[in-house]
Amino acid sequence: MVKRNACVFISGKGSNLKNLIEKSRNYNFPIKINLVICDNEKALGLKYAKLNSIPYIIINTRVSNYENKIINILRKYKISFICLAGYMKILSKRFLQNYKKIIINIHPSLLPKYKGLNTYSKIIKNKEVKTGCTVHHVNEKLDGGNIITKKTFFLSPGDNENSIKLKTQALEYSAFPEAIIKIFRQN
Repeated sequence: MVKRNACVFISGKGSNLKNLIEKSRNYNFPIKINLVICDNEKALGLKYAKLNSIPYIIINTRVSNYENKIINILRKYKISFICLAGYMKILSKRFLQNYKKIIINIHPSLLPKYKGLNTYSKIIKNKEVKTGCTVHHVNEKLDGGNIITKKTFFLSPGDNENSIKLKTQALEYSAFPEAIIKIFRQN
C-alpha cells in the first residue's frame, strides 16, 4: 500500500497526534505522518514527534507571512494530507486557496452545534443530553466543512467540563482514524 504523506498541526498536548502516529504504523493505514507543525514552542505534543523521529517545525504565527512559510514547508515535505488536531489557529481563506490538498479537523462537539471554542461549557449551559465529536473537512467557514464522521455518547447527571472532555477525547481516538480510512476508501 502506498501511504499518503501527512502532516499533523498541533498547539497543545498532542494526544490525537500520539494516537495517529500509533495508527499510522499499521500497514493498512493510508497515511504516514512525515511532519508536525506547531504554533506553540511549549506544546507538550512535540514530545511525540521527537520520540518517533518525526520532523517538527514550530511556526511563529505572529509573523505576517507565516502561512506562506507553512505552505513552502508542506511542499518541501511533499505533504498531501493535513490533520488539524487541537491546532488553535484558523487557517485563512488564502491558505486554503493556495493549498488545494485534503485538510481535516476534529472538533469536540456534534457539529453544527457549538462551533469554535468553549464547547464543553456550552454543552453544560444548554443542558445537552448527548454530545460527542465530529471529524470534518476544513473550508473557509469555522467548523463548517462537510462532515466525515461523528461519534456520540449520552451525558450522565454528574458530568462536568472535565468529564465531558475525557469522554469526548476517548471517542476522538477512534473517530479520527476512521475518518481518514473513510476518505481514502472513497478516492
